[in-house]
Amino acid sequence: MDNSLTMRNNKEEGEEEELDDIEEEDEEEQNNWEDWKADDDEELDSCEMPLCLFCDLKYSSSDELFKHCCSSHHFDFAKIRTTLALDFYSSFKLINYIRSQVAQNRCWSCGLSCQSKQDLQSHLHEIISFHENSFPWEDDKYLNPFLEDDSLLYSFSEDDECQDEFTRSADEEELMRNLGSFEKIHIDYENNIEPHTSDFVKPLENGIKEVVDDGNNNNLGTEIPLEKVIVNGAERKYVVSSERKTNDTHMIISPAKAVENKIMNTNKNYFGSYSSFGIHREMISDKVRTDAYRRSIIDNPSLINGAVVLDVGCGTGILSLFAAQAGASRVIAVEASDKMAAVATQIAKDNGLLCNGSSKEDKNGVVEVVHGMVEELVDSRRIQPHSVDVLVSEWMGYCLLYESMLSSVLIARDQWLKPGGAILPDTATMFVAGFGRGATSIPFWEDVYGFSMSCVGKELVEDAAQGPIVDVVDGNDIVTNTAILQTFDLVTMKPEEVEFTATIELEPKLGYDPADSTTGSEPKKKKNWCYGLVLWFDTCFTYRFCKDAPTVLSTSPYTPKTHWSQTILTLKEPIALAVGKADFEKCGGGVVGTDECPASRLESRISIVRAPQHRSIDISMEVAVVGMDGRRRKWPAQIFNLY
Repeated sequence: MDNSLTMRNNKEEGEEEELDDIEEEDEEEQNNWEDWKADDDEELDSCEMPLCLFCDLKYSSSDELFKHCCSSHHFDFAKIRTTLALDFYSSFKLINYIRSQVAQNRCWSCGLSCQSKQDLQSHLHEIISFHENSFPWEDDKYLNPFLEDDSLLYSFSEDDECQDEFTRSADEEELMRNLGSFEKIHIDYENNIEPHTSDFVKPLENGIKEVVDDGNNNNLGTEIPLEKVIVNGAERKYVVSSERKTNDTHMIISPAKAVENKIMNTNKNYFGSYSSFGIHREMISDKVRTDAYRRSIIDNPSLINGAVVLDVGCGTGILSLFAAQAGASRVIAVEASDKMAAVATQIAKDNGLLCNGSSKEDKNGVVEVVHGMVEELVDSRRIQPHSVDVLVSEWMGYCLLYESMLSSVLIARDQWLKPGGAILPDTATMFVAGFGRGATSIPFWEDVYGFSMSCVGKELVEDAAQGPIVDVVDGNDIVTNTAILQTFDLVTMKPEEVEFTATIELEPKLGYDPADSTTGSEPKKKKNWCYGLVLWFDTCFTYRFCKDAPTVLSTSPYTPKTHWSQTILTLKEPIALAVGKADFEKCGGGVVGTDECPASRLESRISIVRAPQHRSIDISMEVAVVGMDGRRRKWPAQIFNLY
């Protein structure tokens, strides 16, 4: 029994020593853990804090940063993600897109280019609506971080309620894995792009891989079609990996392909709309338009006689017929609408001007109708490069640039026009002026068969401030001088120059009190109310090419109206303007631009950019006025979407 007791005591002592050793190990491990946590905290503290999207401030968390952006920069990230239904990928792109725009002093929402970062800070506003859920940050190039080691990209989704605290979504994990080797992607609609020389295989879910070809099999000419989307100089495709082959042979549409499809659909609808004979009747019946083109062609024999003429967007072929009539040796009429190409062919044939060699009556014809978009014909070689003497096109749209074919004309110029060849018209100029209440609907509703319906007119003017209006403005309703907004030289301009920002100054016209005309007294200066700005354009067939008979096609309020009318941008509230200081030099400290203190000068900065929706434009208008005493007052910026 004593031996048993001794053995039991020894065993217990051994167990106690073993427990002491385990406790010491646990304590040491705990100390190591605490040391590791401390090191980790120090490392976390040393990491760069997230940088504000719009200014130079940094914050300890993305949540604090976005609160600042919301209160100081009109940018509510959470609301935007919810409203636009942005997933992790789209939100990631949005952050990079905003940083790229801010770096250029450009408004991420409306595209306005500012002179400085301070001007941009003052300009920032609530998000504008985007057409058909098309966002400018959809390009895959915005998956590439704009700022190196941008910690905001890795933390903006930490507070998402839909994500588990300890896990990331599959999309986020995949994106983070590929960020280090993600190649820069550039989507270019108009400029030449060199093919990228390396392949990029990106794993997606369910074993599917995205393959970007190296572009070696693509036939890239010297001009890239306007409507063709190129990513790294190559077409993007999706294939099923060998690890997970299925019988499903349907192609998965890539984001770039979706953009290309949207552009194709827009072009289809655009050119399809010109299959309506009503549109062509309206244009041909526009005597100002048609006569200007006829004079520039018929009355300039030294230019047209014996020349090879290219008509871009020929429609019925009326300009091509003028060119044939004027003695052109060959007329190439390009038309994208299949229906109108057939119609133009038949019209040329009916008038004995079609050149196809199929019948005796056509042997002397000079008109050849080519069906297709300019951008598609570049690589077809149906028109030989630099073989055209004169390029003519009626490409203008509302406000000159809306739905215009200017980009197509510039491609045709670079591809087919001979050096020193002529473009008709060769210049285009945009003008701006202030308009008064007579150009609004207010006067009509003030007296409707003896009844006042002014409330309707007031509401219509308020609604008009939400978007541009295309309508005819009478020259008598212009209340300021006219200023040149922008001038384009079609001989030398580049496609990107259709986007611009211009600053103009307008002074009020001298107004008179109508009562003075009956009293015989000297007219008194009076106020004019400016309700907004009106835009129009002139295109000129100048002496540079039309030496026999230069011509101007004007859509001015002071000339006979055209089917383009004018483009009206209505202010949210009218501005009182007056000439001189005689009657208004003492404003009593009133608000500048009001009835008590009219302004003596109006300043405006206007930007026109291509909208996310193909063939549409966005117009930004900023207005400030200067009072008689030199005080200034600014109006909030307004965005007008012409689509």
